[in-house]
Amino acid sequence: MFYKDERLALFIDGSNLYAAAKSLGFDIDYKLLRTEFMRRGKLLRAFYYTALLENEEYSPIRPLVDWLNYNGFTMVTKPAKEYTDSMGRRKVKGNMDIELAVDAMELAPRLDHIVIFSGDGDFRPLVESLQRQGVRVSVVSTIRSQPPMISDDLRRQVDNFIELEDLRDVIGRPPRETSED
Repeated sequence: MFYKDERLALFIDGSNLYAAAKSLGFDIDYKLLRTEFMRRGKLLRAFYYTALLENEEYSPIRPLVDWLNYNGFTMVTKPAKEYTDSMGRRKVKGNMDIELAVDAMELAPRLDHIVIFSGDGDFRPLVESLQRQGVRVSVVSTIRSQPPMISDDLRRQVDNFIELEDLRDVIGRPPRETSED
């Protein structure tokens, strides 16, 4: 439930939203996403959180980050950490949960409604705190993937759960074909 006059902010956990949309078989059109939530209320901010590999010649996410930055999104990035796990596999770690939580807490007094694009159960205490401050919290994720991309605890805590699949026709575009060379 959204109200036209409520002050609204979006907090997008980039890797989590990407994984949820990919599991449902579509890509997000961020221009359409921003437009949709501007229609639902007074959109004050749209934050996008992602970790970037700094030492790569080319990062596949760089064009998206640059586009979002020029098109009304507040980008919050940090260098991803690379490491080799015990099996010798190259892994990348770049959790942005703390940055998202701090920004949401700082902005909460100026907002009526916060929309978090993530199904990460670690956000449940954040949602509880925001609700105690009088802020309504919606979360966008999916229960229609196998396994579901949203934690049951988080889904029960929020004021409003928005199924990502239900937004497909509004904010989605078909995934681009990737060519295998």
